[in-house]
Order: sequence, then structure tokens, then C-alpha cells
Amino acid sequence: MDHIEGSLEQSLDHCIKCNICTAACPVAAVTDRFPGPKYVGPQAQRFRHERQPAPDASVDYCSGCRVCNEVCPTGVRIAELNARARARIVAERGLPFRNWLIARSELVGRLSCGPHAPLVNAGLRFGPARWLVDRLLGIHRAAPLPTASTHSFRAWFRRRRRRAANPATGAGRRVVYFHGCATNYYEPWVGQAAVAVLERNGFEVILAPQNCCGLPLISNGDFAAARAAHAANVRKLLPYVRQGIPVVGTSTSCTLTLKEEAPDILGMHEDEARAVAQGTYDIFEFLRHLAGRGELDTAFTSIAQTLPYHAPCQYRAHRLGTPSLDVLGLVPGLTLIPSRAACCGIAGTYGLKREKYQIGMDVGAPLFAFVRGCASDLALCDSETCRWQITHATGVACKHPIEILAQAYGFC
Repeated sequence: MDHIEGSLEQSLDHCIKCNICTAACPVAAVTDRFPGPKYVGPQAQRFRHERQPAPDASVDYCSGCRVCNEVCPTGVRIAELNARARARIVAERGLPFRNWLIARSELVGRLSCGPHAPLVNAGLRFGPARWLVDRLLGIHRAAPLPTASTHSFRAWFRRRRRRAANPATGAGRRVVYFHGCATNYYEPWVGQAAVAVLERNGFEVILAPQNCCGLPLISNGDFAAARAAHAANVRKLLPYVRQGIPVVGTSTSCTLTLKEEAPDILGMHEDEARAVAQGTYDIFEFLRHLAGRGELDTAFTSIAQTLPYHAPCQYRAHRLGTPSLDVLGLVPGLTLIPSRAACCGIAGTYGLKREKYQIGMDVGAPLFAFVRGCASDLALCDSETCRWQITHATGVACKHPIEILAQAYGFC
């Protein structure tokens, strides 16, 4: 038994069977296939031993949203217990090809992105092709697959640096930007907005070597590949962190994985991993720190808009409050209406799966109703997969809040 497994086992004794987690669970509320966090988490874990068969498959219906962790009054680490149980199922029964494929977001992004992207996108919008993917792979034919970009963010960044006669130095202030797979292959404009905002505030942006954070691998139970991914990122980012250069990311799930999910769920608590975790920030967490020290450039232009805003599950798991609302609240004329919905339902790759697609849509129904009720043609959300899910379900365009902040600085 490793360190994290021992810690999780000890946390079982803190469960007081209050059922608060089950009452708050957005998945258990919409399907009988998932009996609830308490039952598949601490209660079932007491009967799981190495010589026992793999855990019941119902644990695979846990979406990993971590709402149970948020509401547990005694601090039982239910989401981690469920992730470990899912990994044991994979270890004993194997990883289905569908799950293997969608867990490798970097590979899929690399194959999709580039001059051929319009052909890839057209193929994925073609009804018969989606029906075939549904039948053969089990990826639901209506699931919100992202639109591949004709160029990667890293390619844009390299071209920009070559063209710049005097690249910004930031007077010695530097940050490493962790873009994640979604920005690199599907939404390069999010990274462009982040670079513009960071440079406006006097930072030189470094694009360090990096790879997928590993969260899709963790979510699908492929712990061996997830450990390799996290270890690779630690090796690549550690030299910068040791120089005191912060790592700043725009994907809330990527930054949470670097800070907490990979170290805790995978049991990777070496000094190097801890250093990277402590040196990583979500971009609005970082900008709020600047504002608190009076160092944030607040020469914003007015944006006369009222927009719905959803804080995704992975962002709430940072336990930071609402940095995006705090920073965007400084923009004159801008009003944000925060959602009270628990989850959008997509949960990364969860809602892509044929057997879970409708569950995800049912989980997100309160959020979708909220967005429609705001009667806005634009919504804001910090997570890429949540943005795709919101637009898919409502038809309302959804942006990363950093894009609005870049707009407030006068960048298009």
C-alpha cells in the first residue's frame, strides 16, 4: 500500500454516513446507475481488498466533479477513493480502446490540428461519420467534440517571437505559460489573450516545453500513463520554478492537476513535484495576487455588458473563491451573473461516452436553463470542456474570461 492509499484508507474512518455527499451529487440526482458517493466511495472501500474482485462497475459512473469533497463535513476524500477504484478496474480488466483514445488529448489534438483541420472538422460534423464513430467506438454521435485549429498556439507564439524586433522583457519579470492541450490545438486565441494580458502587466512570457497534464488519463483510470505525463511536466517545469519563475495556466483543470490532482491521486509527492505544485497558478489567481499588491494594470476600457458566468467544478476545487469574478469586477460597465449550478455535466471526457452522454446533459440542465434565462448571446467559463458543453446545449457562445480581460485592455 503506497502513501496516498494509506491516507485514503485512514480517511474512511471519518465518514459519519450523513449522506450529505449523496444529496449534493449531481450524477446520483439524475441516474440510478450511480448509487451515490458514499456508497461507492467510503462505504464500498471498506470491503475492497487486494484479494477481492475488482470494484463494482458503478464507480465508473462517478464523473470526478469533486462536489462530494466540497460538501463533506469531515474531509473524506471521496473523489480520490473513486478514482483509485476506477484505476483498479482498469488494471484488472484492461482499458477499452475508446477510453484509451479520448484520454490521449495531446495525441488526438496533434493529429487534428494543422492545415488539414477543415477536413477533420467537416468529417466530425458529417452525420453518417458520427454515427459510425458512435457504433464503433462508443463516442456519442451528439457529443460536443472541439473544432480543431489550422495552427497551434505554439506555432503562433514562435512566429510572433521571430517577427518581434524587441520582444517584451517585462523588466526582469517572467512567467511560464502552461497552455494545455485545448489552447494549443483548438483555441489558440485563449493563449493569445493570456499572453497579451500578461505582457500588458509587464511580464515576459516563456513558453517552456510541456505536455498533457494527464488529467484525462487519470479520469479514465490509466494511472501508469498519467504518472509518466506528470513526471515529464515536472522535469520540464522544475528548472523555471527553481528560479522563482511562476507557472501560470488558463485551463483550470490543468493547473489543478499540476497543483493537486496528480500529486494526490497518483501519490507523487516527491520534492520536485511539490515544488512545481507550489509554483503553479491559475491565471486569474495570479492576476488577483497582482491586484492585491497594487501591481495590476487597471487602465481598462468600459465594457457595457451583462454576462452569465459559470465557475467550473475543477475551479471550485482550487478552493480559491472566485478570482475571475474578483478581477473582472474591476472592469467598468461589466456585470457578471454567477451561476449556482453544480456542474455542466461534461466532466472532461465523461460526457463524450455513449452510455454517459445523456447523464451529462441531465446533470447540466440547471446550468443550461440559467444561461438561456440570462438572454445573453455570450457566456463565460474558465474550463474549455465546460465551454464546449454550454455552447452545445444552449447555442450560446462561451468564452474564457481572459478573453474579456484582454478586450478591456483594448486587444481584439
